Parts: sequence; C-alpha cells; structure tokens
Amino acid sequence: MLIKEYRIPMPMSVEEYRIAQLYMIQKKSREESCGEGSGVEILENKPYTDGPGGTGQYTHKVYHIGMHIPSWFRSILPKAALRVEEESWNAYPYTRTRYTCPFVEKFSIDIETYYKPDTGNQADVFNMSAAEKRQRTIGETIWYQS
Repeated sequence: MLIKEYRIPMPMSVEEYRIAQLYMIQKKSREESCGEGSGVEILENKPYTDGPGGTGQYTHKVYHIGMHIPSWFRSILPKAALRVEEESWNAYPYTRTRYTCPFVEKFSIDIETYYKPDTGNQADVFNMSAAEKRQRTIGETIWYQS
C-alpha cells in the first residue's frame, strides 16, 4: 500500500474553502453531464451519524468517463471499464473518499483529507501508527503565491 501525504496551504479560511469546494463540485458535475453515458450519476446522498469523522454526508456516485476516452479505444473496452465509482464520507473538515472501477476489482484509491487552519506544519494530523509512518512519504508542500 502506498501512503502519500500532501500539505497544501490555502489562501482562504477553512470555511471559505468548504463553500468554494461545494460550488465547484456541483458546477463540474453539471458541466460533465451531456447526455446518456456521460457525466455523474448520484446513487446515494444521505446523512450519517456514526461514520468516518463522526457526523456527515455520505455520497455514492458513478462517473461515466467514456466521453473522455478516444472512440477507437472506447470501442474495445468493456462497459465496466468506462465507469468509476466514488464513495465519499464528508464530515467536514474531515473527508474520506474511495474510487474504484468495476473492471479492475482489486484496485482502489482511498483519499483522506483534513482541512486545518494552519500552514501545513502539523506532524501527524492522521494519527498514524508507527508502521504507517514508515510507509508514508510526504510530497513537497505546494505554496500559494499571490
């Protein structure tokens, strides 16, 4: 398992980022939806009280990615390879997201995110075990420049 950590200071408050993120998610979902076999399909969108991060919103989405793949390549792929599933637990300022593709059953990408009002200088926001810390690599901090 690969554990990669990025610390990205933002040029706004955590609350301002939350609002901007919600806006951009709905905007991108709307832009990507252009007919059958494209866009984002929301299978579930419900609150939870005892999940990752405590209380939050669970969503299960399907991204139909066929329109982003060249037609010659799309024609040889099975339909299961043209969709990506996303499960997300949003207990802002903590989120957990898992991406899977039904065509590649044993492959998944899990993303845990903490939004903190600092400059990315906290040593272990994820409270990792010693073994996880040994596996972890910390990517170069990406700084915002005005």
